[in-house]
Parts: sequence; structure tokens; C-alpha cells
Amino acid sequence: MDNIIYRQESYDIVGCLYEVFNCLGNGLSEIVYKDALEYEFTQRNIPFEREKEFSVAYKDIVLKHKFYADFVVFNKIILEVKTVEVLTDMHLGQCINYLKVSKNKLAILANFKGEGLEYKRIVL
Repeated sequence: MDNIIYRQESYDIVGCLYEVFNCLGNGLSEIVYKDALEYEFTQRNIPFEREKEFSVAYKDIVLKHKFYADFVVFNKIILEVKTVEVLTDMHLGQCINYLKVSKNKLAILANFKGEGLEYKRIVL
């Protein structure tokens, strides 16, 4: 258990997720949860970037289209926020791709739509 990557940082992020869920519940749109998370990160002095842009390299060029992570927290953890009935392999794949492109090692996929808050840690 001591080898969990970014243990304290993950704990802090999940604490924010639960605070937002406890205050807002489920059923709102993604943007509302993202706004609330931005507030929580700011209040707790947790460094973050919202809608962080990443370029995608392909062979010897950089592609013109980019991807935008919902949040990059602590400058090393991607946080992807969803409001879907069920998280699928497609959502996990999206996080894996974000990790590959960003060269980060950990993503947290959070879903505010189900019966309760659901989150998954994805390590690359």
C-alpha cells in the first residue's frame, strides 16, 4: 500500500470530489461540477489548470488538433469529469490516451451521474 502513486494528492482530489457531490448531489451537467471543483481547489490551495491544452505529436509533426484535459491537478494528475449513467471502456481509454499524450502517470476519472460519486484511478 505504500507504493500508491501520488497517494496524498489523490486523497486531496477525492476529498474535493466528495465535497462537491455532498453539496450538489447528482444529475447536474458536467460544467456545474467542474465549476464547483474549481472553487474547491482554489479554497484548499490545490494547484490546478482547467481545460489544459495538450498537443499531439505524430511522427515528425505536431497535429493541428489538440486535446483538453478537464483539469491537471498538482501539475501531474489528470482529472476527467463525467456525468454519464455508466462509465465505460471508452472513458477509460480516453484517460489512457490523455496520459500517453501528456506523459503524466495518473488520471482520475470521476462520474457524478450514478447513484453516488464514482471514481477510478488510472495509472500508466
